[in-house]
Amino acid sequence: MSLSEFLTNILPQALIETIYMTIIPTVLATIFGFLLAIILVITKEDGLKPNLSINKSLGFIVNVLRSFPFIILLVAIRPLTKIIVGTSIGSTAALVPITIGATPFIARVIESALNEVDKGLIEAAKSFGATKLQIVFKVMIKEAMPSIISGITLSAIAVLGYTAMAGAIAAGGIGNVALIYGHQRYDTAVMVYTVIILIILVQIIQGVGNLVYNKLK
Repeated sequence: MSLSEFLTNILPQALIETIYMTIIPTVLATIFGFLLAIILVITKEDGLKPNLSINKSLGFIVNVLRSFPFIILLVAIRPLTKIIVGTSIGSTAALVPITIGATPFIARVIESALNEVDKGLIEAAKSFGATKLQIVFKVMIKEAMPSIISGITLSAIAVLGYTAMAGAIAAGGIGNVALIYGHQRYDTAVMVYTVIILIILVQIIQGVGNLVYNKLK
């Protein structure tokens, strides 16, 4: 396949599907990850509201989900995917396993960032009469935001990698193009084109993340 054919006939739709499968799961996983991370942080032994039962149970669930290789997760939850979106193939179906796969990773990233907040700031907020919610949202999250942004940037790049693997189950996107037009048809040129596109997308994500990080730092 020539470069012009790839750019005009194959790339536009595949690129739209890849961006779709990257942005939506990253946003959803960040929301769910924030919730999980906040619960893990405030329920730990020295947290704002210690509860080791909740902390250990939730931590176990997060670790179990993180231990699944993504390609296995794709196949394992196909029945759940079909229940949620009505189909187990296509780019919309891929949103479910990608979100589930990314959520525990992002949760741990955010949890780590929140745990790095200076304890002195938290104690100072307590001494001024701040509520637990105020401490979490106005002190901990605010102070940890640059690190959180950096972690979400890395997570978005990982999600982009997930979309490439999702091509193995006919999810569409750049990964599907590499599999069908490159690997199965032994077209080295297509493989090279897809790799270059993925590299460009990674650079864009990292560049945007660095820009936001530098503004918040």
